[in-house]
Amino acid sequence: MKLPTALRSRRTLVALITASIAVILVTGVGVYGIIIGSRESAAPIGPSPSSTGPAAQPSRESPVQPSRIPTIPHSTVAETFARGVATALFTWDTGSGFLPLDYAEVILEVADPTGTEQPGLAADIATYMPTQDAWAQLRQCATSQRLEITSAHVPDTWANALAQARPGQLPAGAAAFTIAGIRHRSGLWNGDQVSAKQEFAFTVFIACPPDDSCYVLRLSQLNNPLR
Repeated sequence: MKLPTALRSRRTLVALITASIAVILVTGVGVYGIIIGSRESAAPIGPSPSSTGPAAQPSRESPVQPSRIPTIPHSTVAETFARGVATALFTWDTGSGFLPLDYAEVILEVADPTGTEQPGLAADIATYMPTQDAWAQLRQCATSQRLEITSAHVPDTWANALAQARPGQLPAGAAAFTIAGIRHRSGLWNGDQVSAKQEFAFTVFIACPPDDSCYVLRLSQLNNPLR
């Protein structure tokens, strides 16, 4: 069960983490920082399907908007849960009426229940989401994004990380899955439907305690996964 105090102010947490992300990325905290060491800031996610050309047409939003973003299904199966996290991280629609913070909240709903890793996880998520300014530009093109997973496996180096971890350093059931796939984006440009795709890989660090649902610990830098 998640601690109420750890879940009470997710939106504020994400906003603060987004504002101070450079500092957090340099210092590094939690299990991912311990295992991997300090990391560099992730490259920004690309803008709209085309970065040059005439002004985009106004967005064409569906008159029926979803009332909420799909949640990540609870699971005791590590790979199933990791795939669910990846899908939630890479799936969004600028015409849905939601903002990047709303999509980030979905992942924080299944974060470390002790709250220890939540600040670091919020910082990780922020590097995957468009900024508010980029979101506004993408929204003009009615841009949406979805994920196609091509593989999910436990990286070879994870066994070494487990062997080198001190007693109590990692939570019960700690696991890592490197997810590879294709990020698909689509939108409108000058009245035409356009699309773009890009291959990616990253690692999801999770924990699946015995007889309990899995939860997220941290995310690696995009395209810098454990091998």
